[in-house]
Amino acid sequence: MSGSLSPEARALCDAMAAGFPGPGDVEALRAAAGGARPAGPGVAAVRDGDASGVPVRVYDPAPGSAGRPLVVFLHGGGWVMCGIGTHDATCRRLAAGSGAVVVSVGYRLAPEHPWPAAADDALTVLLWARAQAGALGCDPRRVVLAGDSSGGNLAAVTSLRAPELVAGQLLVYPPLDAAAAPTPSPKPKPSRAPKPKPTPTPTSAATATAAEAPGPGTASGPVPAWGSGPASGSGSVSAYGEGYFHTAAHMAWYWEQYGGDPAHPYVSPLRARDVSRLPRTLLVLADCDPLRDEGLAYARRLGAAGVDCTVHLYPGVFHGFLGLPLPAARTALTAVTAWLRATE
Repeated sequence: MSGSLSPEARALCDAMAAGFPGPGDVEALRAAAGGARPAGPGVAAVRDGDASGVPVRVYDPAPGSAGRPLVVFLHGGGWVMCGIGTHDATCRRLAAGSGAVVVSVGYRLAPEHPWPAAADDALTVLLWARAQAGALGCDPRRVVLAGDSSGGNLAAVTSLRAPELVAGQLLVYPPLDAAAAPTPSPKPKPSRAPKPKPTPTPTSAATATAAEAPGPGTASGPVPAWGSGPASGSGSVSAYGEGYFHTAAHMAWYWEQYGGDPAHPYVSPLRARDVSRLPRTLLVLADCDPLRDEGLAYARRLGAAGVDCTVHLYPGVFHGFLGLPLPAARTALTAVTAWLRATE
């Protein structure tokens, strides 16, 4: 399974790494992540809006349609950078390829807004999207949570918080275990973010903040160092923690800025005791990624619990490949959009 980058991916990886700051300087990282990016495909209607206080951008490929899937998309960026604009092209590709309406979420960023701010914003937008599904020409029973990297973590957390509200979760190379930091350091105290604005929902847990909600249980035992916990070994961390753009040092620093209790399932979904109620799941992973083994471990957990879970593992590519001009990215997007279209 472990391998090396394709020549094309290696050239891109080295060029990206050369211009990307090391961990520690939030503003430098945000400036680097916010650079110019290729435009995505045309979408019939794109508008910015507000979802119960959270900024969103709505992509509608066929206004006037009905009964379509509705995708709530959460961007990556280590919870500290990126936003609606950086992931515009990806959302356009998802909408154009699947026919679904995509709602991209501008959640609050750490370290200014540590956990559970982003997780609570994600849930707020999910509740808003469910309530607005009909007006958006979508079926509220066909709502999918999707995200890449840290956004994949937020999608997984939101699915754990409100599994009855989603028909699927699309998790693209997500970090799933905060106990993975190679050099543990004190975590910021959990934020007491305001509760989401009241929205009708069938469960009280869905309206509590992530810090207050009881959760589906937490795996017992001490919290180990990164790569030695539930991710079933540190093979991908050891093999790809340096020299593959997304480094183990960056990941440890992102977790540190984000905060929260590493053992809490709404921080570390891999530590949830019960995952049996989760919806149909697609995990898209890069082979040359320190987070690969966490994704595979989560897939095994879901499969063992009877969840309909599929893994697409792409060789020769690194973390972040979905938004890059690589053949694997085109293949992955084709598969992802087909999976979204099949959501029932």
